[in-house]
Amino acid sequence: MIEIHGALDLVFWILAVGVFALSGWALVHAVKTPARAFAVTGKQTKNLWLVILGLAALFGFAAAVQYLSVLSIFTIASVIASGIYLADVRPAVREIGKGGGNQGPYGPW
Repeated sequence: MIEIHGALDLVFWILAVGVFALSGWALVHAVKTPARAFAVTGKQTKNLWLVILGLAALFGFAAAVQYLSVLSIFTIASVIASGIYLADVRPAVREIGKGGGNQGPYGPW
């Protein structure tokens, strides 16, 4: 059960929900991205990112339901892993599907 006793507890709970949302967003994007895109861009493999982001989402969920503290090393590592994926890997693998010989501004001709 989520217990909020004051304003600071509410702030930490909102941060924990944010950590879970951030790691969940990164995990969903990694699941939808083809494995070839990771190899072409020279990033780590899709399977490794799925494990890392899956653990990040798990620890984010544990913080959101107050099983772990928001200031736990695992929660902080979840933010770092999700941030690295969203800031570095996501823009690189997103470029793989763009371009091509017969691509118009709104898709294939």
